[in-house]
Amino acid sequence: QSTWGKFLDMIKRFLSTQAKPVSRATLNEFKSRSIQSLVDALWVQGWPSPVIEGAKPLSKGMTLVGNAVTLRFVPHRPDLASSKPSNELSPEYVAFELCGENEVLVASAIGPWESVGGAVKLLRLKQRNVGGLVTDGSVRDSESLLEYGLPVFSHSTTAKQGPAAMLPWGVNEVISCGGVLVRPNDVIVGDDDGVVVIPNSMVDTVLSISLEREKIEELILEELHANPGSPGRFYPFQTPITSHGPLAELIKRKAK
Repeated sequence: QSTWGKFLDMIKRFLSTQAKPVSRATLNEFKSRSIQSLVDALWVQGWPSPVIEGAKPLSKGMTLVGNAVTLRFVPHRPDLASSKPSNELSPEYVAFELCGENEVLVASAIGPWESVGGAVKLLRLKQRNVGGLVTDGSVRDSESLLEYGLPVFSHSTTAKQGPAAMLPWGVNEVISCGGVLVRPNDVIVGDDDGVVVIPNSMVDTVLSISLEREKIEELILEELHANPGSPGRFYPFQTPITSHGPLAELIKRKAK
């Protein structure tokens, strides 16, 4: 077996200890949820903010949903550069090969203006029909990336060269990206308002709560349009809804 094959086998054995990927059917359910309802669903369960700070779509209208494959960059140092696996075994290329249409590559940079890749490197993600790229760093060659049709969410774009400042090092580890902890196979959801990380263990709970909250918010908006007044009568709210109060009465009235 080749060195490349042995390395991929090692990665696969490591992956077997991770949470299982979320199915395509379940990922599709997230497409019908607003980013805001997902954030709120975690908030009411006592989880910290899941929003990756600074990750914005390369163009308006981009969306992504997928299981996280993580890539961690570290500061450049000559001795580390000389000992890092090279060519196809370099960590970023290993991470690329772990990604497909159900995965999103999440790359943690050492700074918001450092490049995690451009047209040449990221072409491989397009070829593999990857679900998207999220980074708290930046990307190069933005026009080419837009032509690829690859969903990219980053702090910004840059002309800077990545290897001059940082090196790819960790693959499918627990990382911090944009101030948020990301574990392999967490669910990553992105739209015009940003990117959120849904813990793998919370997927079913978040889908259930977010749907309930969206329905309640629709009732509140309908009521406020029909009878203008302070949103404070109903909002913000915690679920489950108590049996008394203005919001409970509104829900009962609309159910009739």
